[in-house]
Amino acid sequence: MTARNANIEAISAAFLAARRRGGALKSFPGALPETLDEAYSVQDRSIAGWPDRVGGWKIGLIMPAFRAGAGADRLAGPIFARQIVEDRHGHVHDMPVFDGGFAAVEAEFVFRLASGLDAGIPVTPDTAAGIVDSLHVGVEIASSPFAGINDKGPMSVISDFGNNNGLIVGAAIENWRECDPAGLTARVDIDGKTVGAANAAAIPGGPLAALCFLIDLCRKRGIELKAGDYVSTGAATGVHEAPIGASSIADFGPHGQIAVRLVAAEGAIPAKVTA
Repeated sequence: MTARNANIEAISAAFLAARRRGGALKSFPGALPETLDEAYSVQDRSIAGWPDRVGGWKIGLIMPAFRAGAGADRLAGPIFARQIVEDRHGHVHDMPVFDGGFAAVEAEFVFRLASGLDAGIPVTPDTAAGIVDSLHVGVEIASSPFAGINDKGPMSVISDFGNNNGLIVGAAIENWRECDPAGLTARVDIDGKTVGAANAAAIPGGPLAALCFLIDLCRKRGIELKAGDYVSTGAATGVHEAPIGASSIADFGPHGQIAVRLVAAEGAIPAKVTA
């Protein structure tokens, strides 16, 4: 085994073990991957080792300071089926995060796919829109056993499932193709204080540009997007860190609210995140 492959294996094993026990990692577990390809190799290995199927994908922006070194401005990570929750109006969703790790709430606009995009079709906003079944409001729970996951940049984030630990899918947005992204608003309150407010135009190029990025990336990685997949297109109002016990409301104006309470991950693979 090469040193590179041994490092990929060690990083994956450490993150998987920490996630299984609901624990924290004091430092990044190994040598930080030097390239996106290496980081996604860690992610691929971890996906194969996690006892759940991928039910969707999260997309995140790479912080400006890291973009030149990464050669990209976005990244992606899997969202597992057992951690996808369909919102019920008026319900507070208990969502697990890692005690001693990183935890944040993100307001998102989420596509549900009707199919993947056939390999011979060019990736454009129009062709990407053609594989979408619906657009929803949603909340991503960003959490990792490693508290410094974002500080070390995209290679770190990609290595641990893109820093994802769940997705709440809210109401569908009617006639979304005719909507101006600037008119799709979002606001996040944590413990009664507003921490961010924006709209879908805050996602560079809008949600469809994020979907185009994911389609291209999945083609390069040999991953097939499929009907029923959810695609969380990016943190419209920003990444809002919060402690265990915090309560948050994501308000999407006429498209409703999603209420969340962060709870400590208990260290077992859930049959389904409790909604």
